[in-house]
Amino acid sequence: MLILKNPAQTELVVKKSRFIAIALPCTDITRVREMVDKVRRENPGANHVVHAAVVGNQFSFSDDREPKNTAGRPAFEVLKGSGISNICVMVVRYFGGTLLGTGGLVKAYGDSVKNVLSVAETEEFVEKSHFELSIPYPMYENVKRLLASLDTVIEDEDFQSGIVIKGLVPVSKEALLQDGLSELSNGSIKAFLTNV
Repeated sequence: MLILKNPAQTELVVKKSRFIAIALPCTDITRVREMVDKVRRENPGANHVVHAAVVGNQFSFSDDREPKNTAGRPAFEVLKGSGISNICVMVVRYFGGTLLGTGGLVKAYGDSVKNVLSVAETEEFVEKSHFELSIPYPMYENVKRLLASLDTVIEDEDFQSGIVIKGLVPVSKEALLQDGLSELSNGSIKAFLTNV
């Protein structure tokens, strides 16, 4: 299964109507509504913010006041056919003054999603766990090298009396992380792991 690696955006103009397609990573289907609301706030002059989302075996789509099944469903069908999961695609439409008809809308929304997916960077889905660890300053460089070698993603680093590092580690490399930390610290440092 493929997942979206980074956000992507494209624009399509059809008879003066602008269709801005925005693809965002999404790991929780219940967050789709707030993602759509955020894009709507960022585009206050838009007539419609249509969306389609797939997270595992859950999905969501909306026509956002376009005629029934002319926007959200075509967007969803393209998204479903792509094999990409954990993604929400929103298509922001600025009406250009010319009605496109149902066939024109289906094509415009479907093409918008195809376009953004064609430029979207994806990667193979790897199950990951959150980790958090606290280390003294002198160990920072060695721990960073260890984390880089294990394909971790660093989400936050907090430098205070010690350093707290938070991120994601592939589940298959959790034991290597714990073993590496133990070796670097003579057993005094462990990562706290939680499932994503």
